[in-house]
Amino acid sequence: MSATSATHTGTASPRSPQSSQPSQSPQQPTSPSHGRHVVAVVVLVPVLVALALWAFAWPAARTAPRDLPLGVAGPATAVTQVQKQLEEHEGAFEIHRYADEAAARDAIEDRTVYGAVVVTEQGPKLLTASAASPFVAQLLQQAVTQQAGGAQVRTVDVVPAAKDDPRGSALTSSVLPLTLAGIAAGAVVTLLGLRGRRAIVALVGASVLVGLVAATLAGSWLGALTGNWWAQAGALGLATLAVGAAVAGLAALLGPPGIGLGGLVVMLLGNPFSGAATAPEMLPDPVGAIGQWLPPGAGVSLLRSISFFDGAAASGPALTLAWWAALGLGAILLGSALKGRKEAKGPTLTEHEPAPAN
Repeated sequence: MSATSATHTGTASPRSPQSSQPSQSPQQPTSPSHGRHVVAVVVLVPVLVALALWAFAWPAARTAPRDLPLGVAGPATAVTQVQKQLEEHEGAFEIHRYADEAAARDAIEDRTVYGAVVVTEQGPKLLTASAASPFVAQLLQQAVTQQAGGAQVRTVDVVPAAKDDPRGSALTSSVLPLTLAGIAAGAVVTLLGLRGRRAIVALVGASVLVGLVAATLAGSWLGALTGNWWAQAGALGLATLAVGAAVAGLAALLGPPGIGLGGLVVMLLGNPFSGAATAPEMLPDPVGAIGQWLPPGAGVSLLRSISFFDGAAASGPALTLAWWAALGLGAILLGSALKGRKEAKGPTLTEHEPAPAN
């Protein structure tokens, strides 16, 4: 009987690489863009602080009359002498001559001059308009008193400020909230993704409500404004719309950075250059002129004209605000059209057949 030895004929499986080794998390290298962001923040913040200090502190530190419109009235010989005395302050006053006190009063009420010196037999008489600027009215009183050798000068406030706000504090303080309201309206419309007509409707509606609320607070409650209430609400709403439309229009053309650009222009230039606390002619050149071409300065001038001067000299600032609003709203429509055209011309997705599996 032959014995057969049994042999194991199993095949050994090849050793596979170990996949159960603990995974080591690779160190994430610092992105170069992060370093650039840090440098940008470190550099940008001091630049913005310096710009803000320049915009707000420099005009305040250089406040002085520069070609400030001032009238003189009375007999020709006496008026000539007074005019020569005032012209000794080189570049301070822009002298307007009038035949009598009535003509000088009309010029003040028309906002042609801030005040007038009337020569009378009893001595000089000063006509002012604290509604145009309490600061300028006080400055004129000091200047004329000094010219009179310290003698008492009779002063008549032809167009006084509101009784509840004789220093105009509430009026000047309203510039910043209205500016912020306009910036907020433009930013919110952009961030919510509103475009075209919807954005315009939202901005106009918000500006109307801001005008009504501001007129109620400043006019009816604080008593800082006089005159027609609806005209005041319209001026306040138009000023808000001019700022909001400018911010939203820049954002529609430039994207989110447009919000920052519009806010910087209005806040760092429009607000301190408005001359609301003093007068445009009290600011360094050309700051006063620039401020009147921006919405905050034009808004304050329009509000003063409507509230205290029966609309005198209101056409200029009203047109300025209207241009800002029109250009901003037009930019919104243009940006919406360009974005829609870009989306329509975007790349079309093509379907690819799946590759056969090996």
